[in-house]
Amino acid sequence: MTQHQRCPCLSGDTYSDCCGRFHSGAALPPTAEWLMRSRYSAFYFGDAQYLLKTWHQLTRPESLELDPEITWRRLDIVRTERGGLLDREGIVEFTAHYREDGIARQQNEVSRFLKVDRQWYYLEAAPEGLASK
Repeated sequence: MTQHQRCPCLSGDTYSDCCGRFHSGAALPPTAEWLMRSRYSAFYFGDAQYLLKTWHQLTRPESLELDPEITWRRLDIVRTERGGLLDREGIVEFTAHYREDGIARQQNEVSRFLKVDRQWYYLEAAPEGLASK
């Protein structure tokens, strides 16, 4: 992907003006939703290092192997709760569309995020009770 192509997170911006600046370390995602979008784009590009770097240390695995057979197609943000510039916690519900073995599939998740020292981190998929809100 060139820097001038649309970002995989479908924000409408170019990759360089969107998730590319977070992936390169030039900026930090300012909200939980922007972290979610940048993590989706990292899955799209197979950037396990960025995913681990943005995963909270309490729940981060030691390593992460991404399946190269999965092709990420689209991200839909369903809702957000908190996760803004002045918040310390946030929730982002999303649907990520992908293809695996030629079959269209979806991953639906309500994700929890925490901000530590002005940086957002993915914490975990929320328990089922939060998912039904």
